[in-house]
Amino acid sequence: MRGTDFADFSYGGRQDGAGGRSVSLAIFADRPHLRATMREDALGAGLEVAVAGSLEDLPESGGRPLADVVMLDCPIVDSRTMASLARLDMQAAGSGNRLIVSTSVDGLDDVFACMDMSAPLLLVDPNRAERVIALGQVLAGFPAARLRELSEDDRLMLLRLTEQVGQIAGHIDRLTPREPASAAVAEPVSVAPPLPAVAAAKLPEGRLLRRIIRQRQLRSRFIEGDFFADPAWDMLLDLAAARVEGKQVSVTSLCIASGVPPTTALRWIGALVQADLFQRVCDQNDRRRAFIELTDRAANRLAHYFDEIALLGPMLA
Repeated sequence: MRGTDFADFSYGGRQDGAGGRSVSLAIFADRPHLRATMREDALGAGLEVAVAGSLEDLPESGGRPLADVVMLDCPIVDSRTMASLARLDMQAAGSGNRLIVSTSVDGLDDVFACMDMSAPLLLVDPNRAERVIALGQVLAGFPAARLRELSEDDRLMLLRLTEQVGQIAGHIDRLTPREPASAAVAEPVSVAPPLPAVAAAKLPEGRLLRRIIRQRQLRSRFIEGDFFADPAWDMLLDLAAARVEGKQVSVTSLCIASGVPPTTALRWIGALVQADLFQRVCDQNDRRRAFIELTDRAANRLAHYFDEIALLGPMLA
């Protein structure tokens, strides 16, 4: 296999006999050096860069997005940016085009709230490697006819890009990962088959759920916390406690509760939404805000789980 330099790849570089064409990319970022880097990486991957500009260059009106994939960087989200993101979200949902949006922890709730239709790939304070990997993930989701015939080496490398993010990120462009390897690895997330219906049950009281959460957090004081990374379960517990207490949980708060980097947490949230365990809900008082909560199905399953372990003795989760 060739080295891990992403410039070895060439996705969609020509028309093919089956009618496929190159995948086009639009880049919008206010920071010139970042815009130049994103363009360089895209061209190195063999993509056609249709446009590269600042956020002010985003089109004001509707219509089809400017490219098959649109990459945006908006660490600070103002009202104009939110309107542009919402418009792009609607356009992409109607056209099947893909959006990759990077933001900051402070901007995450605003971005999440205004992009609820196209399932964009969200990144939080990503480094260069993570942006390239996100692009690889999106490319892997395009129909084969849209990409040129890949060599076997290319296929294997693309597979590694999409399934072993942390391992590859340490090699791309000689970057040093900012997070421990165990936290950065993108675990393959599979959606479990539907479970049989069960009778309704009641969740434990919030005080008990919060005690379980504190017990889980306490482990990291005595043993390296990365060994216990279990973001799905930590988020389920946090949302269960919030449900009992009648509280709403923002996506940023839930990312913090997960105990893993925000971008990793967002992947898990997406998978849990797909599995019908989490659901997105809009703030009834402010449509610009959105929250995450358990589905009734998930709450009922958790309630039965706690009933079962209560029969085994002291409740430890």
